Amino acid sequence: MRETLRLLFAPPKLPLGDSTLWGICLTVLTVVLLIDLLTPASLVVGTLLTVPIALAALGTSRRPVVILTLLGVVASLLAALENALEDGFSNADLSNRVVSVLAILLVGGLTLRSRDASERALQNAEGERQLQRERLLRRLAEDMGGPLGQAEFVSRAASALQHLTGALSVEVGAVDKAMLRPPYALALIPELKVDDHRSRLDTRLPLEYLAQPVGAGDVWAVEGGAFVLARLRRSQNSDLLLILHRPGTPLALTVEAVSALQPLLERTALLDDLRVQRQQVSERGELLRDLVYAFSHDLRTPLLANAMNMEAAMRGAYGPLPEAYRATLENGLESNATLLALAEKLLLVTKYESGETDDEMDDVNLRALVQGVLEDLRPRIEASRLTVERDLRAVRLWGRPHDLRRAIQNLLDNAVKFSPPGTTLRVSLTDEDGEATLSVQDEGPGVSFARIPHLFQRFRGGGAGSGTGLGLYLTRRIAEAHGGSARYTRTGQNRSLFTLTLPVTGETPHVG
Repeated sequence: MRETLRLLFAPPKLPLGDSTLWGICLTVLTVVLLIDLLTPASLVVGTLLTVPIALAALGTSRRPVVILTLLGVVASLLAALENALEDGFSNADLSNRVVSVLAILLVGGLTLRSRDASERALQNAEGERQLQRERLLRRLAEDMGGPLGQAEFVSRAASALQHLTGALSVEVGAVDKAMLRPPYALALIPELKVDDHRSRLDTRLPLEYLAQPVGAGDVWAVEGGAFVLARLRRSQNSDLLLILHRPGTPLALTVEAVSALQPLLERTALLDDLRVQRQQVSERGELLRDLVYAFSHDLRTPLLANAMNMEAAMRGAYGPLPEAYRATLENGLESNATLLALAEKLLLVTKYESGETDDEMDDVNLRALVQGVLEDLRPRIEASRLTVERDLRAVRLWGRPHDLRRAIQNLLDNAVKFSPPGTTLRVSLTDEDGEATLSVQDEGPGVSFARIPHLFQRFRGGGAGSGTGLGLYLTRRIAEAHGGSARYTRTGQNRSLFTLTLPVTGETPHVG
């Protein structure tokens, strides 16, 4: 693997400088021309004019080959003319000169084709190297994908860099007081064992491992290139040091890999901060739920005791009461009941917020629950001179009776509270397509469009949903816990329509 990477990324051999090569070719051409001029035509020295053309193939441009080919032809013709003027010109000399010119043209053409083939081969090789480099970097990105904390990032980075570079080992750790500290990770090639490699964790690093050479950037080599070191920057903590032992790829690829890892490391810091904040919020939420639960639970006992004492006093346990004092006790009982209802809501909110909705499911007669709540609200309904139109079908489902009664009571109590005196309250209960639907419509002022999106949120009720801000929120949570939903619709007459939908599914209830 390491040898394959070394051959793949080995830098190509550079050709001679074009200016130097051009001078050599012209010198050779001049020398051959002089020899050709000074020797008889029968020696066919002109064929040596192909030598500078062949040498021009070592350059980086096609232009010298073309120019030297033309110069070679011109030089051969000049030598032929000179020889003819001095010694005469025979048919054999003419044939030799034609062969020389053709040889020059042939070598020039073959040299150009050879250069084109070499350039294409170099381009293909460079393209293959670039493609392989992109594949390796893409694999690095895939290996480092996903939400990572810094500890997991360090572990994955060591393994990914070892695979990418083919290094014998890769160590990644935080630098603290010239020593490698956690988060730390060590990745080795399969042939090596952990016992065969001395870890640098909690050991003092050599000075050359800590001092970056001037102008080297964040990647540099030490110990004659046996080790390549890189540094990943961290804003709030000490930097991470990467130590690669005998990587099989050039330094440039390591630079690219470190550049790709740097933004990923910055993202892990943000993720760690987010996890800490979530943990803190969760702990605070648990504390608040515990406080609310304790407050609500402890509040019920004195409220119940207070209610029993006031009821006993109204029954004459302490003798006859003046009417004014009796009216005061009645107001106190009503306020006491309001506080008890609030404590019960807080307990139920705490239960659903903490996910402790593990009460036993039971057969629920939904129509009986609706009728029972309407009966409890009858004194208030009569006091407001409301007309209740009922269309209640027999519906039974599997659920938590106490919670479902609370959801129904919240909707009906809300409707009674905001219905103008003398108006009509319409309550219907249907069962279609395996879904029970309770609809409660009143003739109140309705909810403004701005408050509708927040109507079923905690402490965000408004208009027809005002009050403690918990009633409609609890209705929604109870409905969702049973696989249903709670909705609000503003009718054409600007009236309020609350709908509680519950699936008739789960364990088949026993119908008596």
